[in-house]
Amino acid sequence: MSDLYCVFGNPIAHSKSPAIHAAFAAATGQDMHYEARLAAVDGFKPAISEFVAMGGKGANVTVPFKEEAFRLATRLSERASRAGAVNTLAFNGTEIFGDNTDGAGLVRDIVHNLGVSLAGKRILLLGAGGASRGVIAPLLAERPASLFIANRSAGKAEALAASFADMATVNAGNFAKTEDMIFDLVINATSASLSGDALPLPNGIFAEGCVAYDMMYGQSETPFLAQAREQGVVQRADGLGMLVEQAAEAFFVWRGVRPATRQVLADLRSKLGQ
Repeated sequence: MSDLYCVFGNPIAHSKSPAIHAAFAAATGQDMHYEARLAAVDGFKPAISEFVAMGGKGANVTVPFKEEAFRLATRLSERASRAGAVNTLAFNGTEIFGDNTDGAGLVRDIVHNLGVSLAGKRILLLGAGGASRGVIAPLLAERPASLFIANRSAGKAEALAASFADMATVNAGNFAKTEDMIFDLVINATSASLSGDALPLPNGIFAEGCVAYDMMYGQSETPFLAQAREQGVVQRADGLGMLVEQAAEAFFVWRGVRPATRQVLADLRSKLGQ
């Protein structure tokens, strides 16, 4: 019987994770089955228990359960502890190992797929929620020249920046504080693209040769990437590559094998009509 894995979320029907992991398993010769499972908003823990009782070996976790998965884990990776959220679970007897592969996925997409080194770069991270928290440590590990967190609420951004002060100096403030500053990489980690909202970004923040990256993705250009294009940014990327790369990292956590991602990503883009 194939080893059983899944992704938990609510909603979950839209998830591309089953197709991604099926492709990874086929390419690496791993005998596993991966499915999407809907958990009730107030029923994540029972859903996990049921899945483990069925013989489940591991699970991905998406909205809105990443923080609950963090609390449920009996052992955490360092990057999950830093993120305060878990998107990858591995089950071994009574142990529930929690990891967070989002930041690794983001960095790998930018560095390997886009060919952009982060060392010495001036980075602007938009948003101070869970998506931002999960990627800060991996970004800092690449030794950028600076990292600034901008958020509608300056206090939330400043508190998030302070929690990483042991790694590096991270500056923060509201969006207006970025006026007269320029950046080599601007990453949108807010949910604005989901609601179709434009962000109140000052003009001139994009340096010449800047890369604009949106963690969200879809069939059409996100509002943030449209803003960047209108300000002359040539290299723009959505978060589809991050999705595939964080999945590959989770696959490695479970199976000890790192799958190739280029063809899987190309196939996904083709299906989205990109």
